[in-house]
Amino acid sequence: MTDIVDQATRSRMMSRIRNRDTAPEMAVRRELCSLGIRYRLHNGKLPGRPDIVIGRLRTVIFVHGCYWHRHPGCRLAYTPKSNVEFWQRKLEGNVARDARNQALLMEQGWRVVVIWECETRDHGALREQLARWMELEAPAEITG
Repeated sequence: MTDIVDQATRSRMMSRIRNRDTAPEMAVRRELCSLGIRYRLHNGKLPGRPDIVIGRLRTVIFVHGCYWHRHPGCRLAYTPKSNVEFWQRKLEGNVARDARNQALLMEQGWRVVVIWECETRDHGALREQLARWMELEAPAEITG
């Protein structure tokens, strides 16, 4: 199947996709603020540049887009119909990079929390989930 727009238009459209201050990330940040949890954003000194860093809890939060990071079983994690090999390689590379960065963070003693884009839509459930995770101290990795 061919793309419905030309290559230049598709390139321009893809370049407009943000990697910071996305709606899912902003939802998580609002809920953390409402819970009184202080945090820092996008610490470049940590592997993977986590979206949110909560230093006093030694916790990092990644807010992953279901499509870009391949949320297992999610309807938003589809594979495009055109240029399939490119997209499979690209998206599998994202997943491998995420796993490497999370492993490095855990080796450094950080607790890693992954929140998926689809989980940010129900604000009440997101707030409860965050409150529960911020109380925990034992687990090394928490995924939605």
